[in-house]
Amino acid sequence: MSTTFGNRDSKKDVEELPVFAPKFDENGLIPALAMDSETHEPLMLAYMNEESLKMTLKLGEAVYYSRSRQEIWHKGATSGHTQKVKSIKTDCDQDAIIVYVDQHGSGACHTGRNSCFYREIALDSDDSPTALRFTEDLTFNPEDVYKK
Repeated sequence: MSTTFGNRDSKKDVEELPVFAPKFDENGLIPALAMDSETHEPLMLAYMNEESLKMTLKLGEAVYYSRSRQEIWHKGATSGHTQKVKSIKTDCDQDAIIVYVDQHGSGACHTGRNSCFYREIALDSDDSPTALRFTEDLTFNPEDVYKK
């Protein structure tokens, strides 16, 4: 059975019918926020196209679309740090999704950290440019994992 998405015939239908009708942007992409299924910590923000979203639903593992490489990106194919999908939520107008995952491996971020959100803006700082604070240490050595 192939995965199909619903029609976006009316705003009310998109907001109220129990049918997944994702709205992809002008580049054919939808933002996908990966969050830890237990802690609800944000792990990474990526994008999916129709093909990668359907692959995610079929495989039960996160598959994204790499805007920089212009290709499908099965998370963990290189690093082994896969994301097992536990649930997916969409917002009211279905133009963004949250993918709740069990992160397998040492981390989600290619920099060697658990999360791509490893810095916070120093709101109490008068520095120019605005300062960032690191909130996570390395959980793996990216040079070892992403050997070219």
